[in-house]
Amino acid sequence: MNIQPPNSSSIKSRFAVKFVQAMKRLSKRRGMGDRYKRYRATRAAARVSLAAAVGPERAWSRAVLRRIKKRRGLIGRTTTNPRRNLRGLVPGGKGMDYCSLLSETAHYITCLQAQVQVMQDMLHLSSP
Repeated sequence: MNIQPPNSSSIKSRFAVKFVQAMKRLSKRRGMGDRYKRYRATRAAARVSLAAAVGPERAWSRAVLRRIKKRRGLIGRTTTNPRRNLRGLVPGGKGMDYCSLLSETAHYITCLQAQVQVMQDMLHLSSP
């Protein structure tokens, strides 16, 4: 298995562009007056933007994009088996062997860190 770390700067820039586009579309939507609806829509936009920025090369990003297309919610299950817990946390992890699951988890964590950094940077730029 060839494990390569993601280029976080390119992921950050692709995510930032896709996330800003998604937020522009959300700002044009009607019926977003409820704070909880805005929160859920922003969270979904961030999740989809990150998966789209990574592309279909990774199993977790394909799983996120498939899940959004099917309009299903996230299903979490608590078990005592750490492998099962990890499989539930990483999108698409349920169908992976353990080595692939660890590789996808490492990539997913790196991408989530890039997502958080971009969102923090955007928040700081928008603050007076």
